Formats: sequence, C-alpha cells, structure tokens
Amino acid sequence: MALGNKDIFEPVVGNLFRFRCHKEIPCFTECCADLKLILTPYDILRIKKRLGLRSEAFLDRYTDMTMEDHGRFPLVLLRMNEDEKRRCPFVTPEGCSIYEDRPGACRIYPIGRAALKLEGEKNVREKFFVVTESHCLGFEEDKEWTIEEWMASEGVDEYNAMNDQWMEIITSQKGLGAQENLTRKIQMFYLASYNLDRFRDFIFGSRFFRLFNIEDDLKEKLASDDAALMKFGFDWLKFSLFGEKTLEIRQGSRNED
Repeated sequence: MALGNKDIFEPVVGNLFRFRCHKEIPCFTECCADLKLILTPYDILRIKKRLGLRSEAFLDRYTDMTMEDHGRFPLVLLRMNEDEKRRCPFVTPEGCSIYEDRPGACRIYPIGRAALKLEGEKNVREKFFVVTESHCLGFEEDKEWTIEEWMASEGVDEYNAMNDQWMEIITSQKGLGAQENLTRKIQMFYLASYNLDRFRDFIFGSRFFRLFNIEDDLKEKLASDDAALMKFGFDWLKFSLFGEKTLEIRQGSRNED
C-alpha cells in the first residue's frame, strides 16, 4: 500500500478508467516521492533478489519498521531518500530502476484495491477504486482500461496471489495465546515474513526438520526456491501464531533430546 498526502479515492465507474503514464508526460515520476509505502513479503523477495542482497541487508539499507495503529504485527515501510521531495531510492530521471520487480502498490497504481478474506470463505473479497492525485496528468491521456486489463498488463495478479496469503495472517482475528509468548511470536512473524534468508538459516540450522514431517521434495525446494520458502513461512506462521494445523508434528519428536 502506498499513500501520498493529497490522494483522492474515487469509485471505478463501469469497470473502466482512463490513464497512461510515459516519459514525455510532465508529471513523470512525481508520484514516486513522499510515500508511505508498505512492503509485503513478496515485494521484499522480488526487490532483494533484483539487487542481489540478502534479506537482512536489504531491510537494513532500504526499510523502516512501524507498528500501525491498533496493529498486532510490525509492518515494513520503504525508506524514502532524505532529500527535499523524499523521493523513492529507486527512482531515476529515466523512471524506476527496478521496474520489472517494483512493489505491488506501484504496479497497480493508479488503482487501489481493498481485499478481505473471511474465515471459512475460499475466495478473497475485493473492491477497486481510482487514486487521483492533483499533480497526475495521466488521467488526461486517451488510453482506456478495464480493471482486468490493467491488472494483467502490470503483472498485478501474481503479486495479489502471493500477498493475499499474507494478508490473511495479518488481518486474522484469532488470538495469539499467552502474553508471555507474544514477544517470541512477533519476532517469528518478522523473520518469516520479511527476513527470508534468515528464516531459511533457521529451519535448516535447527531441529526443525526433526520436529515436523516435511516431504523430501518440499525440503529440497525450500533450500533454493524463495517463493516456495515464503509460502511455507506463511503455513509456519499460521501454525506458530494461531495453532492452526498447517504443519504436522513428527510422532515422538516432543520426546527428543
């Protein structure tokens, strides 16, 4: 999610909107500044791989952590540059330097998406709106889109498929258990959500695979496939935070030394 200071949210009328952004437009990259841009786990996965960084190096260099009002879990914000306009660290006069791996909030812009998955429901409920910023001239262009066309052209569907699994965790109303375990659970949430390389170090460097039944082919994927590891991390969080039966404990493992 990315919010500027003068956003106006308008409904999408008839599933159509008009917009086009290009280098020749006078406001090019003006939207890439002074943002409160929340990064999802999949955003971080894509960008850190693009930059050739381990997760912790990316987090230290490019992000800040925040606790939203009434939120139970920490969120990660992209750290803006410390210049007058507080521009995105990846924007250049030629555009986005990580364009192919830009965050989901940047991909879907100028459309906003509100999504909710209720317990017991298979599909995600979603609602779309247009984010109109006063400086943006893209709405005066002659290109018309449906929501479906825009989502497909910007590669948003892949991001939503990954991000919705995480949103299900952070919006869950299930309790987190005893107060004395909260700090440990929040640390595990941060690790499995954002610091994917350290999470891999944790599961492969501990008794993890002796405690849980994990198929050999999945274990092999977890060693090298970041997307598979991220999805597995979501299952682990549902297990460790809420006690859901998303992982199977090995018989007799509780009695191991």
